[in-house]
Parts: sequence; C-alpha cells; structure tokens
Amino acid sequence: MTAGGYFGRALVADAGTGAARTLDLPEDILRAYVGGAGLGAWLMHRLAPPRADPLGAEAPLAYVFSPLVGTPLTTSAKFAVVAKSPLTGMLTDALASSHFAIAGKLTGYDAIVVRGARPAPSVLLVDGAGARFEDAADLAGLTAAQASAALRRRLGRGWRVAAIGPAGERGVRYATISHDGRHAGRGGLGAVLGAKRIKAIAVRAAATVAPADPDAVLAAARDLRARSFGPATAKYRELGTLANLLAFNAIAALPTRNFQAATFEQAPALAAEDLAAMRKVARHSCASCTIGCEHIYKTKSRTTRVEYENVFALGPMCGVSDPDAVLAASARCDDLGLDTISAGGTIAWAMECAERGLIDAPWLRFGDAAALLRAVDEIGARDGLGDLLAEGSRRAAQRVGQGSGAFAPHVKGLEMPGYEPRTLHAMALGLAVNARGADHNRSGAYEADLSGDLDRLDGGAAHVAAAVETEDRAAVMDSLILCKFLRGVFTDPFTEWAGLLSAVTGWEVDGPELRRTGRRIVLAKRVFNLREGWQPADDWLPGRLLAEPVRLASGREAGLTPERLRAMIDGYYAARGLDGQGRPDAARLADLRLS
Repeated sequence: MTAGGYFGRALVADAGTGAARTLDLPEDILRAYVGGAGLGAWLMHRLAPPRADPLGAEAPLAYVFSPLVGTPLTTSAKFAVVAKSPLTGMLTDALASSHFAIAGKLTGYDAIVVRGARPAPSVLLVDGAGARFEDAADLAGLTAAQASAALRRRLGRGWRVAAIGPAGERGVRYATISHDGRHAGRGGLGAVLGAKRIKAIAVRAAATVAPADPDAVLAAARDLRARSFGPATAKYRELGTLANLLAFNAIAALPTRNFQAATFEQAPALAAEDLAAMRKVARHSCASCTIGCEHIYKTKSRTTRVEYENVFALGPMCGVSDPDAVLAASARCDDLGLDTISAGGTIAWAMECAERGLIDAPWLRFGDAAALLRAVDEIGARDGLGDLLAEGSRRAAQRVGQGSGAFAPHVKGLEMPGYEPRTLHAMALGLAVNARGADHNRSGAYEADLSGDLDRLDGGAAHVAAAVETEDRAAVMDSLILCKFLRGVFTDPFTEWAGLLSAVTGWEVDGPELRRTGRRIVLAKRVFNLREGWQPADDWLPGRLLAEPVRLASGREAGLTPERLRAMIDGYYAARGLDGQGRPDAARLADLRLS
C-alpha cells in the first residue's frame, strides 16, 4: 500500500513517439528523497543518459510534486522542475508555486517526465484520459501568459498550464517556464522544453490522494497558518523581498556595476520604502499561501511583480537607477521568459566589456536605461548582440576572451544573485560549492552572515558549519516542498518538518532521519554533476571577487582571498565526508540508492 500523500508512480511521456509509460516509485525511494528537488535528482540519475546534451532529445525534464501538495498546509502548493541545465551542463532544479502544482499532482502521478522532441510546436496534455500531444502552431511566439490563456480557452475549465515564452522557443540558455504569473526561473529549463518543441504542458485533476492522518494534518495546518502571520514573515507581507535592497546597501553587500562595487549610490530610488508608496497597486498570495509576499507595482504602461533579485540584477548590477526602466525591464523579462538574475548579470558583464573596448557595442554602458531595455529585447529575440548574451556570461566570455572571464559573474555557469561574497563569507562558500551554481535559494548561508553570531568578513570554521546546515535545510524544504519564507517560523526545523511528513505519509520519521535525507539529496546532486564532468575547479568564485577588495563606509577594506576560500572549501568537503577532491566514498554512494 502506497504511503499517504503519494501515488507511487511517475508518468514518462516520449515527445518523439507520442507514447507514455508509468515508472513505479518504490516506497524506499520516496522516503529517501521525499519529492520535489530530491525526487527529481533521483529521477535524473535514473532517466538521463550520461553526458547527454541538455538541449538534445534524450535529455529528460521532470515536473516533480511532493506528498504535501494538496494538503491544507500553507505554502505547500509548489512543484519542482528538474533537468540538466543548458546554462551550466549540470543538474538544475527550479521551484514555483501555483495551482499547476495541485492539478499536476492530482493527475495521479508524483512526477511528470518529458523526453524526446516533437516534429513541430506542440503541447502536452495530462488528465484522467492519460497523456497526449496536440499541435500548438498557433501558440508559437506568444508570451507564456498569452499562450496559457489561449490554451485554457481552448481546453475549457479545470486545466492549469505551464508554458514557455519566446526566449524558450529560441533557445536562450536561461529561459524560464511560467505559470500563474510565477516562474521556474533558473538554469534554462524553458530552453530545455523549447528544444523539445513543447510550448506548454497542461494538466487537469483526475484523482484524489489522502494523508495518512487527516486530523493531524489539519491541526498542523492550523498551527502553521497562525505562525505564518508572525514577525518572521512580516517583511514579506509589508514590503516583499525588495525590503532587502537598502539593508544590503547599508552593509556593502549589494553587488553593483558587475561587482565593481558593493554599494549603489542611487539605491534609495529603487527601494521598496519609496516605490511602494508611489507604485504598489496590489499584494497577492501564491496558491495555498497565507503569507502574501507578492507585491505588484505599476509601470508606465502595465503592472509587474517586483522582487529583490529582479531589481538588483536589472538595477544596481547594471548601474541603472531609473525605476521606470528597471520595472519595465523586469516586465519584459517576464514576457519573454527570461531569468532576471542571469539576464542582468550577463548584461552587466557585457556593459563592462563594452566600456573596456572588448566588444563593439558603444551603445551599451552602465547606467544607461535605454541600453538595458535594448539588451533585454535583443536577448529575447537572439538578435544582434543578444545572440551572444543569450548564451550566458560564461559562454560569452569564452567567445570574447581577452581576460573577460575574470569578471564574468557566474559559478559553474549560473550568474550570481544579489549577495556580495567579499562581505558575506558564509554565503561566499555556499555560492562556490552549491551543485546548481551561484544560487541563494539552495544555500541560505547569508542568514548566518546577517545573524550577528559570526564575523561575516572573516570566514572560517563557523562559516563552513553554517553553509552545510543551511544547504541541508534547503534540500529538505525543496523536497517537502515548503516555501523558504516559512523557515523563520520553525524553532526545531528538522523535527517539526518530520512531524508534518509523518502525519501526511504515515511513516514514523524523526528529525535525525530527515537531516540524513537532506544530506543524501545534497550528495545525490553532487554525484550527478560528477557523472556529467564536474571538476574540483568548478567549486570556486570569479577571479575578481578574490583579487579586488571592496571599501566599506568605515574605510576598512573587505576582501576574500583565494587561500581563505580554499580553506573553507576544504572544511566543507571534510564536513560532508568527501575527499580532498570533493568526491564521496563507496559507502556514501551506496546510501544514495542509485543502482
């Protein structure tokens, strides 16, 4: 009998043949990987051919649900999209919240996997009648929102859609998959779907799944709902994630002009404290969420969702302080289906190249709002300079050469988020070693840097411990799946999460087991990357960040030396039970249950 919250099977649809099959998911695998990002990593080991081209027909892409989806637990209506990234060549998983998660799971599967490629633009439909592909020539070139609306009109009530925009169709290596105005954003998953000539996946609920202990789940949901209204989530309700902008600027942690500085003089012009009063028009919640972090702002011609990372990447990172331009650029990224962090980071790198005379683009300069908007449009169209920038900063730097790789803002090919490693040393380690690349959601080590419990400018053993702990916690939250904005409401996270999982599944899970689960998931991702060609040198940071210190308002210089980073990485490897080259032993490999 399958555990509560699970169907015990995945759907594998072949876009080339149009056929579909069911893959059984044994209970020991479900318990070992839970769901979401964890189960997705296991599926990639099982279904992805070694060294496959991420944009090739053989490469699978999985939509993975979790046992908590469909319960009344707040923020649980989330799913993971997992594949080999065309941007990094390594494993990537992107999480998103929407009604697609609930309807997708209630098709009767714990995951929906797509492999192969269609001969022409198509959509995949999954409901009680099974899986089938239909022609979608009329949706080509539309934004994800337009395609979703058109498809739902065609299909009728009850269908939920996740679609790609023009950037995904054109193979931009950081294209997104979008649904309900939300995005599975990082790593180029939209390009993977686009290479399969699949414009969208539509799902309609056709099954039911019950928790093992409905009364316990309901009681936990009431408790979690009450706690979600507390001080730990207040800033997300009141100002959203953009509240971080001025705080990071004040402590020299706001990457500016392609990491040439750590403070932005015009930051107040982009801050939530001012913009909210002038431009905020609404606050929304994701499906099954009580927090309500989504803040909607008005531009000159429309409204757009505003997040810290969008504003950082298209504002300070590019030296642009005009709020109209930054909001407009963010909206265009949404329409085209572009990851704003990779778009902003790659444009910022190109701006520096242009100013140094390394590329012929005299129009592209830091602080030029019109240049920012032009660059976004050219990337989405793969037109002009955009064809180069659509490859991401690592590949673009390899083409341009002339030392431009030293200031290309990426780790493993994934552009860096809005956290300054030279003044946040725990986060620096987290960015360097994470399997997905430079990522703030899979490593929340900045929490330790900002806690006041350690010196954020003097990385050492405490920073290593913090990086390991936050990475383990993220792996569990991303597999259950629960929103990271809830993390502050748990006082004993692994034990409390184990209680939720036990009530849903009927398993007797405790905190230590769930901690081991987190470590297993982190290691499974690393082992996938090892299989795909990862090398020790990939766990590192851009040369600029290790050679050029930043000056603080106090006059003190803050920096991160190669020696300090090396010592922290060695400490991380030791804490994870890896050898000096970052590789696991046979016993740890056996625990992954990959064979």
